[in-house]
Amino acid sequence: MRFKNCVFLLLFALLNFTGCAITEIEQPGKIVESQESSDLDDDMLDEFEDETEIQERYDPFNGYNRVMTDFNDNLYVHILTPTADGYKYLVNQGVRESVDNFFNNLYFPVRFVNNVLQGKLSNATEETGRFIVNTTIGILGLFDVAKSEFGLEAHKEDFGQTLGFYGVGSGPHIVLPFFGPSNLRDTISMVPDSYLSPIDYTDRSWITLTDTWPEYLATRSYDEINTFSLNSDQYEKLKEDAVDLYPYLRDIYEQYRDKQIEE
Repeated sequence: MRFKNCVFLLLFALLNFTGCAITEIEQPGKIVESQESSDLDDDMLDEFEDETEIQERYDPFNGYNRVMTDFNDNLYVHILTPTADGYKYLVNQGVRESVDNFFNNLYFPVRFVNNVLQGKLSNATEETGRFIVNTTIGILGLFDVAKSEFGLEAHKEDFGQTLGFYGVGSGPHIVLPFFGPSNLRDTISMVPDSYLSPIDYTDRSWITLTDTWPEYLATRSYDEINTFSLNSDQYEKLKEDAVDLYPYLRDIYEQYRDKQIEE
């Protein structure tokens, strides 16, 4: 717990120091194809189905980010993709979709609290309805009955969007190991969101799915592999139009997050 608090304070101080500056220079845009999916890469493809302006941004960590992008790319191509393909071969799509629904249902507290913090009370109410229906009729969230039978839509919000909603800038771009593209604001926001997540490694006074580092890593890894198996071709499709992979992924991520905050 103390480690998390120290990280939060350090990152918050760095955010203020950088002044959250972003310089945008318009350049020729690129077209990204979209395909329906539940994963972040697919959401970004959907948002940028039309031609978009790729922007050069304030990027003091460019050198580190390029190294980490290469590391993550090798991880995705040589480890995550074959693992997900093997898992996909062994487990049919219906089961994998139910697993994805189960984890999405677990993250209800994160979505609910951040919708409330942004004053989106109708969305928070709909999220509550989804959680109740899917936890009961949907058998602990294995089936998204709330959407298929009652038309209740999910409203994904996190603390990064909440800070952006109140005018906090993204700060410099940061590529995280394993997690991929992010920025200073969104990296900081992982800390408060983690306190709302039922999947964590800290000792708490309420019931959580995991309590130790091994349990946390195993659960998160399984969640990531399962999610990736449902759209394992999306990463390669995302890379098709990239002349230089790092700035391409950076600009798509930043524009995607800007659009989420605007909505």
